[in-house]
Amino acid sequence: MKEIYLDNAATTPIADEVLADMTDKYKNIFGNASTLYGLGREAHSVLEDSRHLIAKSINADDNEIVFTSGGSESDNTAIIQTAEARQSLGKHIITTAIEHEAVLKPLQYLESKGFTVTYLPVDENGNISLQDLKDALDDETILVTIMSGNNEVGSRMPIHEIGELLKDHQAWFHTDAVQVYGLLDVDVKADHIDMLSTSAHKINGPKMMGFLYRQSDIRFPSFIKGGDQEMKRRAGTENVPGISGFATAVSLLDSTEKQHRQDKYYHFKKMIMDGLNANGIDFAVNGQLSHDNLNHVLNLWIKGISTYVLQTNLDLAGIAVSGGSACTAGSIEPSHVLVAMFGKQSPRIGESIRVSFGHLTTESDINTFINEVTKIVNRLKKKS
Repeated sequence: MKEIYLDNAATTPIADEVLADMTDKYKNIFGNASTLYGLGREAHSVLEDSRHLIAKSINADDNEIVFTSGGSESDNTAIIQTAEARQSLGKHIITTAIEHEAVLKPLQYLESKGFTVTYLPVDENGNISLQDLKDALDDETILVTIMSGNNEVGSRMPIHEIGELLKDHQAWFHTDAVQVYGLLDVDVKADHIDMLSTSAHKINGPKMMGFLYRQSDIRFPSFIKGGDQEMKRRAGTENVPGISGFATAVSLLDSTEKQHRQDKYYHFKKMIMDGLNANGIDFAVNGQLSHDNLNHVLNLWIKGISTYVLQTNLDLAGIAVSGGSACTAGSIEPSHVLVAMFGKQSPRIGESIRVSFGHLTTESDINTFINEVTKIVNRLKKKS
């Protein structure tokens, strides 16, 4: 039985080119990039070449890229270090109700330390209101942290408009771009973004690898204490093979390739909706079917079928989908994203799955998914 992987918003398989590059670096460029002898200088050269390529990908300067272990570390660093460094200016932070746990958990920690957090609500499409953000801003606001795109329903936030709103305000603007980076073009200068978090494993790069973009005027102490690596902004010996692999993954995704993938993923969404409709399946999309959303994410309410039962049956059929964020997939708690969109009492909360595409996904995979969902739903409804 062929395994069909439709959970690319959780993680992606490493690209062949990335694996080959990392294998070469592990074998041949193993020196510590902070040392002065030849092997160290070689490693340092790979490190800085990778930094330059990645900086260019978001229109940043090289010295504004800080390599981290991934999105969670980048989010925690931006949020906690900003709060601690700027608390003399105020203790108010603004975010949304549908952020990833890597943002929500640090904010809950800060609330326990006396900070105040405003959680902007979202509508049934997973969108915030800019007016709500304007109303929440005050003289005590020191940070606004709003994700670029949601990992569960694919809604995109108005990042450019938020940056314009904040450019003359004291609040720093951070965005978790883990689901957007490498799939859509990002320009930190044009959007007035102060800090931006990414993770390599979402774009067929290595796990435990990411970066935090820090605009050059943003200053706070290193979150991880130790040596002076990353220009004293992130302690720890740099993972040169991982960083090089990350850069290779980025190099495979120019604007043309990004657009090609977005068009393909939107086509897959339409195939699923048309196929389920043709087969008489009672379903609805959580969010919007729109080119403005993240096209690789499709969240479906399959009416009357529990998330756990459908996900388990699909797994038995060799199809991997998610019941929500992979980081909370083992939890019995309902999706906080769907709760924010539809309320705790909505049947959608316990009857929805997330399907997410990658560059290896094929039309054949999508047709198999449609057929298996149809068979499972018809069988379960016949039993009931």
